[in-house]
Amino acid sequence: MIRITVLSDTHTRHGLIPMSDLPGGDILIHAGDIMNSGYNKNDIHDFLYWFSSLKQYDTKIFIAGNHDRMFENHPEDVKEWLDKFGDIIYLQDDDLVLYGDGPNGDYPEGNIRIYGLPHTPEFYSWAFNLPKNGIELSGKWEAIPDNTDILVTHGPAFGTLDTVKGRPWDNLGCELLAERIDKLRPKIHICGHIHSGYGYEFKNGTHFFNASVLDESYEYTQKPMTFDWDKETNTIEFVK
Repeated sequence: MIRITVLSDTHTRHGLIPMSDLPGGDILIHAGDIMNSGYNKNDIHDFLYWFSSLKQYDTKIFIAGNHDRMFENHPEDVKEWLDKFGDIIYLQDDDLVLYGDGPNGDYPEGNIRIYGLPHTPEFYSWAFNLPKNGIELSGKWEAIPDNTDILVTHGPAFGTLDTVKGRPWDNLGCELLAERIDKLRPKIHICGHIHSGYGYEFKNGTHFFNASVLDESYEYTQKPMTFDWDKETNTIEFVK
């Protein structure tokens, strides 16, 4: 069993999360929006120091979100800061393989393939926005490897954990991402972005998590989700 904690959309308020809500485990995944306006580099510094301090996790991974403008506008500066934190993995249109096949590579089925990307359909010209249902956005989803086990995107797929409280009929997720996931069938999909979409669903063989920890008022009311995952059977058990 692999213990995973997921969270998203901390918007500089990561300090509100008590350590009891981050119990530790094998993998910690943050699905973007660590910043507010996206222009204050101190937002990044504070997050990286905090994320690195979570020594109770073996592997710590995060992606950017639509508020994280500096990751798009000043990638060289961000890389310089990231390089100072060797225990943090940042994914941007990139994959990570956690090898579980032993020293001789005898059991490749034990490897975990994680792919992360920040893009969302265009909305008020925030970071990593691409035209809704456009060819550029489609290309980002098509680039996701077919053998991905855990997919991390900032925004949700259309029809899954993507509505705002009081408007259950108004799905805000990406249609093209939903189509790609339906074809790809990753074991786990983690997102955020739509804060009141927080929650969990299982359908068509995929565990879906909207891991936004702040509500629509940017208050910390939604805990990170921690679960034990059996990769072979693709079953999970939540840790209370």
